Amino acid sequence: MNIIDPSRPSATEDVWLKAAYDVLTESGVEAVKIMPLAKRLGLTRTSFYWHFKDRDALLEAMIRHWEDTNTGNLVTRCNAYAENIFEAIFNLFDCWLDDGLFDSRLDLAIRNWARNDPGLQTRLDQADARRKDAMMGMFQRFGFDAAEAEIRALTMIYTQIGYISMQVTESREERFARMPGYVEVFTGRKPADADIERFVARHRMSAP
Repeated sequence: MNIIDPSRPSATEDVWLKAAYDVLTESGVEAVKIMPLAKRLGLTRTSFYWHFKDRDALLEAMIRHWEDTNTGNLVTRCNAYAENIFEAIFNLFDCWLDDGLFDSRLDLAIRNWARNDPGLQTRLDQADARRKDAMMGMFQRFGFDAAEAEIRALTMIYTQIGYISMQVTESREERFARMPGYVEVFTGRKPADADIERFVARHRMSAP
């Protein structure tokens, strides 16, 4: 006979993480606390401990999610098959069009959090180094020397961080329309119509 434990939560670990994410991106890490999260979800404080040892464990889970999602997906897109540097850059640009690949709100929240958390700042520096290495490798695969690859990679990184930190507001269509121009700026070469058309077709949008 199965005995139902009334303290067992109906919410999953992902539900707690989503609530913590919402608070983190809205109000910062200081606002991520167990009791307010429980009230937000209509659950008991006790139910939290079915999934996490303590608040630090919840925060660590959010950091790991950021590392796996934002940095992990960015590196994967940089390493994806491409026939030329233009297709390689467009592969990376998938991250800027799909929040499932790269969550800009989470990236901003992590950067703000790291300002007052030396341990997280170290992990952020490591993540940025992984991103830079992946972008440099992408350029070097297509004949750019190391020095030029580094400058072009940094240009892309600083541009994206600028988008994030300035919280630039533009429609998906506006950003999409600028991307061929950004590819030309980042590579120093103009992409062919065929490269643009493949990217457009993948996202099922009209050509800019």
